Amino acid sequence: MSVPAATRNSAGQGEVTAVHRRSLGDWAQAGALPFAWLVVVVIFGVLLPDTFLTVANGANILGSQAVPFILTLSLVLPLVCGDFDMSVAAVASLSAMVIGILNVNHDWSIGTSILVALVASLLVGLLNGTIIVLFGVDSLIVTLGTGTVIQGLILWISNSTTISGISESLVNAVIGTQLFSVPLAFYYGLVLCAVLWYVLQHTALGKRMLFVGRGRSVARLSGIGVGRLRVGALLTSSLLAGVAGTVYAGTTGSADPTSGLSFLLPSFAAVFLGATSVIPGRFNAWGAFIAVYFLATGITGLQLLGAQSYVQQLFYGGALVIAVSLAQLARRRETRVDDAPQ
Repeated sequence: MSVPAATRNSAGQGEVTAVHRRSLGDWAQAGALPFAWLVVVVIFGVLLPDTFLTVANGANILGSQAVPFILTLSLVLPLVCGDFDMSVAAVASLSAMVIGILNVNHDWSIGTSILVALVASLLVGLLNGTIIVLFGVDSLIVTLGTGTVIQGLILWISNSTTISGISESLVNAVIGTQLFSVPLAFYYGLVLCAVLWYVLQHTALGKRMLFVGRGRSVARLSGIGVGRLRVGALLTSSLLAGVAGTVYAGTTGSADPTSGLSFLLPSFAAVFLGATSVIPGRFNAWGAFIAVYFLATGITGLQLLGAQSYVQQLFYGGALVIAVSLAQLARRRETRVDDAPQ
C-alpha cells in the first residue's frame, strides 16, 4: 500500500523540525558555559569597573592559571578512555622538585634537569598504566595510591622544605617574557590545548580513544588495542602533569613539596565542567580551557569584592559537584542521540 503524499510530506517536515530543534538545543548547550563566562565578566565589570576591567587584571587571570590549565588538560585523555588519574597533582610536584634538587642543589643545567623531571613523570604514568591494565585494578584506586606514595617520596627527598633559586632562564621562559602583556606560560597551555583538540577530533587515534571510553568490550571486539590506548593516555597524562610542574617551577622560581595538591580539586572541577561545553557529554580540550578561566574569573571577581580566601574551596567544590552532574546528564543525552534510529 502506497503512503499518501501528504503523509510523507508531513513526516518529512516533522523529521526536519526535530533535527532543527535538536541542532538548536545542541548549540545552546555547547554555548551555555561561554555565555555564563561572558555574564560573569559583565557583572564584575559593572561592579568593579576600575579594578576588574583592566588589562593588568585580565593578564593576571590568563597568566596565573597556566599551571591548573595544563594540569586540567592532563586529565582529558584518561577520562576520554574511561580512566581517572588522581596522581597528576603529585606528579606535578615531583617534576618541580626534581628540577629544584638537580638544578639548585646539584648544579645541573636547567635543560637536563627538566628532561630528567619529564622522564620521571613518564615513569609514573608507565607504572600507573601497567598496574591498571595488566592487573585490571580500578584506575581511581591505583592512581590515588601512587599519588600518595609519590607525595611521600617528595617529602623525603626534599626534607619537607621548599627549594628556591631555580635558574632564571626557566623563569624568563615561563613568565619573564610576555606577549600582549600575557606571560608565555599561558600560550604554552594554549598550544597544548590545540594539539589535544586536534588529536581527539581529527585523528583516527582520537576516535579510537572515544570508542574505548564508551565501551571497552565492544572496542576490543572491534580489534582496537584497548590496553595500549589506556596506557598511552595515562603516559600522556603524566607527561603533561610533568610539564605543569615545570611551568610551576618557572612561575615561582622554586619547588614546594606540597604545591601540586592545591591544584587537584580545581583541575577536576574544570575538566568535568568543560565536558558540558563545546561538545556536551565529552571531555574535550577547549571545554576545559573555557571552564578553567570561567572559574578563575569568578573567583578573582569575588576576591576583588572582598571575599575571604575560603571562597576558592567553596567555589571549586560546588563547581565540581554541579559539573559532574551536568556532565553525566549531557553524556546520557549524547548517548540517546547516538543510539536513536536514523
